[in-house]
Amino acid sequence: MRFFEHQEKARAQTLRLLLLFGLTVIALVLAVNGALALSWRVLMPHFLAYPAYFFSVNTGVTLLFVLGGWWLETSVLEGGGAALARQAGAREAWPASREAEQRLCNIVHELAIAASMRPPQAMVLPREDSINAFAAGWDEDDAIVAVTQGALDRLSRDELQGLLAHEFSHLREGDTRLNMRLAGMVYGLEMVFNLGRSMCEGDEHGRRSFLALPGFAIMATGLLGWLAGRVLKAAVSRQREFLADARAVQFTRSKDGLGGVLRKVAGERARAAGHSGAAAHQLHPAVHHMLLVSDVARARWFASHPPLVERIRRIYGRPMAALSAERDEYAPTRPDALF
Repeated sequence: MRFFEHQEKARAQTLRLLLLFGLTVIALVLAVNGALALSWRVLMPHFLAYPAYFFSVNTGVTLLFVLGGWWLETSVLEGGGAALARQAGAREAWPASREAEQRLCNIVHELAIAASMRPPQAMVLPREDSINAFAAGWDEDDAIVAVTQGALDRLSRDELQGLLAHEFSHLREGDTRLNMRLAGMVYGLEMVFNLGRSMCEGDEHGRRSFLALPGFAIMATGLLGWLAGRVLKAAVSRQREFLADARAVQFTRSKDGLGGVLRKVAGERARAAGHSGAAAHQLHPAVHHMLLVSDVARARWFASHPPLVERIRRIYGRPMAALSAERDEYAPTRPDALF
């Protein structure tokens, strides 16, 4: 894997997407002003001029909703990464009494030295049998890494190291802050849509007020802005996952660490899909976009994580089918082969 090349490509793509996100907010403000100006002309055809500060007030209210949504959503992490992890069901690791958690803490400290970072707090999701993990925190002072019990039970030391290296990359690159801020902006765009929808609602008799027309205009523009924001946020998140994968290979100098984890997850999901009626357990919604692998199925444009097969292909430089063929070829002499 040419991890330096992959890192630069992911960073450049992230920057382009963030610029597009900013343009989306600007376009929303302009669209709301245009829609309200048209509504004013329809409702007040005899007035030649707009009211004083018409466009300034429209712009201010729109930005107030967007920034207000950003503030409300980012307040989720007000208590720090540990508070969010506990909300998702995690607890502190117990290295003194559990061997697997001692190994977890050792790897966390090793990676912190390699990355020149303060060691984040190690936490465990004891009721989660799937292989997964996430990192959270605004900065190194309140950063945590949480792994599921399934990861502790079924991953080798090298694989656990690859998994944690991926999460360290998210902390080192500031992805937690970035994702939470983008989530806040998307929530603000949704609030603009909800404002328009509330203006369109009728009274108890079903009668709508004169605000229905401007409300519909705000709702339509807000919906387009909200959808565009969701698509761009998901695209940024996918690029950060690619970046974290490449950084994990750089940290560990091994493809088979993180690559082995992703192949095991892909194998377990393929087997689970073969059992009809099996429902996958989902972690707390607040951490869905932070996980190593998403446990929520979404349409391609709204997916926060790239497909597993694509991530594996980038790590190994060849598709999973070729890796599976190699496994089958060497299976008689390599019983410990991955996947």
